[in-house]
Amino acid sequence: MMNDSIDIHTHVVPENFPAYAGNGANVPWPSMAPAHACHRHVMISGKVYRTVADGSWSAARRLENMGPMRVARQALSPMPELLSYWLALEDARALIRYLNEQIAAMIAAAPERFVGLGAVPLQDVDSAIRELEYMLRELKFCGVEIASHVNGVSIGDARFEPFFAAAEDAGAAVFVHALRPAGQDRIVGAFPEQAVCFPGDIALAAASMITGGIAARHPKLRIAFSHAGGGLAILLPRLVHAWNKISKAKESLAESPATYARRFFYDALVFDPAAVRFVVESFGSSQICIGSDYPFNMGDLDPVGTLEKAGFDAGVLAAIRSGNAKRFLGL
Repeated sequence: MMNDSIDIHTHVVPENFPAYAGNGANVPWPSMAPAHACHRHVMISGKVYRTVADGSWSAARRLENMGPMRVARQALSPMPELLSYWLALEDARALIRYLNEQIAAMIAAAPERFVGLGAVPLQDVDSAIRELEYMLRELKFCGVEIASHVNGVSIGDARFEPFFAAAEDAGAAVFVHALRPAGQDRIVGAFPEQAVCFPGDIALAAASMITGGIAARHPKLRIAFSHAGGGLAILLPRLVHAWNKISKAKESLAESPATYARRFFYDALVFDPAAVRFVVESFGSSQICIGSDYPFNMGDLDPVGTLEKAGFDAGVLAAIRSGNAKRFLGL
């Protein structure tokens, strides 16, 4: 198989952060500290948040790793914790602009191999729209990464609709990633939040875009959900059943929830060929893209191999490997 695959789900952490220059006290501003060979510690509030490898910031290392993964292009988005919705607005704007310019520098090192999905300070919708416009106009990004919620408010809440309207009007891709997920207090044992809680949180985000009506009102919005939409594929028949049985639900949406869910895009990051087939059956082969979560250890370092084992015909394989991602990213 040719190495023409496009990976819509990868993350960037800069090698360094600027020193905090704002006026706040005890601000959880990130910094970097040396770790073992080719790794650095992401430090937040004096503690190690995560230890990351140099593929997080090195375009050369990333390109080297993309070869064995059989990935031709990656969409670069920030490590979700860096989206910084909890920072004061001026602090968030400064950090996010730095992140976006770091991503732009990586793209400039290999513009035929990388595209940008930057960050916006979505705690303030007007500021988020301005940063989106800057990314599209000046940095030539394809779109934006946002989280599943903003400080506990689902993205389907009406307060965020102007942002989605602006993204739709501009033709920007919107990639949604779980962050600080619901249910962490219910985890038992040594498994991390990424394993236990991300699927539920991303499903809540996707469902909120349907049930709140934003998806219906913005049919040309190109939006993708990480981790294959999490639990949405198994939740969707229940939403459809509720729409058919509950009069207020039926009145709130002109079409079945399934109609909107099948307009969304999703990555195929579920690790198992049978699960990939289920996601494709649930949402349609035209809506699924490769996603690896590179360079993190909860990712799939052989996303094309996982896809190949699912037994799709050549047309479906080609669509999921690259065709759908080109449509989502507007390439």
